[in-house]
Amino acid sequence: MAFRGPRVWLWRWRRNPLKRRTDTVEAWVLLGTWVLTVLAGVLAGWTAARGVERGVAQERLQWRPTAAQVTGRAPGSPAAGSGQGPGAALRVWGKVRWTAVDGTEHTGQARVRPGSAAGTRVTVWTDPRGRLVTEPATPARARTRAGMIGGLVGASAAAVPLATGHVLRTRLERRRMARWDAEWARFGPLWSRNIW
Repeated sequence: MAFRGPRVWLWRWRRNPLKRRTDTVEAWVLLGTWVLTVLAGVLAGWTAARGVERGVAQERLQWRPTAAQVTGRAPGSPAAGSGQGPGAALRVWGKVRWTAVDGTEHTGQARVRPGSAAGTRVTVWTDPRGRLVTEPATPARARTRAGMIGGLVGASAAAVPLATGHVLRTRLERRRMARWDAEWARFGPLWSRNIW
């Protein structure tokens, strides 16, 4: 096992006669990359989460439950959605009719109990224009959704400066290696003459 000396913090920022200009540039690129990665991730994630929370809150305010009627027999047997056993929550698509707030009649597809007969009353959710929408998310679900979307957006936004910093550091490393190769090509033959 090779011995390593004590770890020196912030070594890239210390004065050193062997430090090259590329070392200083790389230190600034590394610092800038991490600062931008954290800022971009946090700001983008927070903004996306707030937007989702606002959108869901607005849905809860604007979307209303509306009484509708099934217009034709729904597929399936009534026993499948009777409210007992493993199929209790089972719903099928059925055609329904409802009246919007402005008095206009609408029809559409909604989730109903299997085997619902024509004329069965069901509750659907509609937007201010009377169009069918899904039931709005509860506050707990809204927080979960906002957290997940905020996390994904934040991670995606953070990936941009992180990838850019990696590309810059790779270019700096290639430039450094090219300079070392040039110096070795110039001084290597002098050493080999003296050794042999």
